[in-house]
Amino acid sequence: MTDYRIVLTTAGSAEEAGRIASALVETQLAACVNIVAPITSIYRWEGAVQKEAEWLLLIKTTASAFKNVSQKIRELHSYDLPECIQIPIEAGSAEYLRWIGENVR
Repeated sequence: MTDYRIVLTTAGSAEEAGRIASALVETQLAACVNIVAPITSIYRWEGAVQKEAEWLLLIKTTASAFKNVSQKIRELHSYDLPECIQIPIEAGSAEYLRWIGENVR
């Protein structure tokens, strides 16, 4: 396993997704953020099933930056409980992984 991670979060609008993505890259908490949109999310919230359009953010970062990534997402997010899931990158091209490491502080 490597120190590199993909963090997933969703946002309620394109503007919010862009704001979060830009902040993460500008502060060097992420090397890259892909915004996938729109997606349809079906979930249970406060006892009821909800169906909403959301924007999925795929955040390329490191394990050591995860705590700060999570804090920045919570700080900028409009949701009461924003998704913030860390997925380990088991392997990848050495050049790309090195690039992530060089661009995350």
